[in-house]
Amino acid sequence: MYYEVQGNLDADKTLVFLGGLSQSTIAWTGYLPSLKANYRIVLVDLIFQGQSDAPAEARSFEDHANDVKHLLDALKFDNIYLIGISYGGAVSLRLLVNYPQAVTKSVIMASFAHKPPMFDAFGVSWFSALQSGGYPLMLDVMLPAVLGRSYFENPLIPIEVIKNGRRDLHLPTTNLMKLMQATAESGDYRKELAKIKVPVRVIVGEEDILCTPAINQAIADHIPTSDMKRIPKAGHTLNLEAIPQTMKLIIDFVESEVAV
Repeated sequence: MYYEVQGNLDADKTLVFLGGLSQSTIAWTGYLPSLKANYRIVLVDLIFQGQSDAPAEARSFEDHANDVKHLLDALKFDNIYLIGISYGGAVSLRLLVNYPQAVTKSVIMASFAHKPPMFDAFGVSWFSALQSGGYPLMLDVMLPAVLGRSYFENPLIPIEVIKNGRRDLHLPTTNLMKLMQATAESGDYRKELAKIKVPVRVIVGEEDILCTPAINQAIADHIPTSDMKRIPKAGHTLNLEAIPQTMKLIIDFVESEVAV
């Protein structure tokens, strides 16, 4: 599994970042300048993502969580703050449930613990596009669901630049299919969340039509030690659309002495 260790290697707090479905470690680049002086930073490509391996067998969210736990054990860093967005958030929830001593706090961004019918409909359309036209067509179908209305009206990076940059990554269709299989086969995980005992901050964009505010509220409602923050004028891809806002919410939460 590919990972990078950056930032202040002598820091007493380690921030571990898990990205979304088709993201890689590059997705967190905008956070590094503000975080690297005070924190040790671990950026992770889950299996089938980015530069990580692509074995023959697909992985469940639980399998991904096991992979991350094994990495954390190997790195032997203390005081772990786990930050996951979307797909990475779903993996983070499994790690928090199954390894309650592994993490000090966690931030879950734009993620899900259950799948309403509209969520599943998005997944079916993406999978069909991937089968028909590979990642370029999937990207065309996907972008309206993963970027908020406000971003389309005032893009930080032009949409065509985003498309061209993502297409240049040449993401293998088989890898994406195996990643999507974990989502398709995942069940309703809400009741399991009551097992989480560490402080958790849930962050969602108010314009997120994929992992909606209601879906994220359900995560917060089922974790006794959680709070939830909504970001106006932001959609699903918070680590592009709302870097300054999420940065502040992450740092405030990491540094707070009160649990939530």
